[in-house]
Amino acid sequence: MKPDGLITLRSSHGPVQTMDRLVEAVTRNGMAVLARIDHAGAAEKVGLNLRPTEVVIFGNPKAGTPLMQEVQTTGIDLPLKALVWQDEAGATWLSYNDPSWLAARHGLGSGKDKVLGIISAALENCARQATGNA
Repeated sequence: MKPDGLITLRSSHGPVQTMDRLVEAVTRNGMAVLARIDHAGAAEKVGLNLRPTEVVIFGNPKAGTPLMQEVQTTGIDLPLKALVWQDEAGATWLSYNDPSWLAARHGLGSGKDKVLGIISAALENCARQATGNA
């Protein structure tokens, strides 16, 4: 089952390498990495098992702020996030929210199409670099 608005790419690298490559790509594309959240590591600390699952939070205020200026609730979905995870078969995946889905979710006007296009292209580029699908 594919959640609405979620873009998922299979990676040709393991989870750690995929995340490291994503962080490099994000930084190289002028965005700041704000946090990395290791869900599997947190689960382990409380005695639970979880396959590799890590989120990176990143963004650029020059792109995100205009969206929040139009519809402030967009801030719940910004900065951007990407999830690197490993499935039951050991395959690694990278998932992120489709910016057009975020625009529809928050009712952003068509005046933000250019900004959304730039964000979408940057996300796709970073995801492809991280997963080896460039």
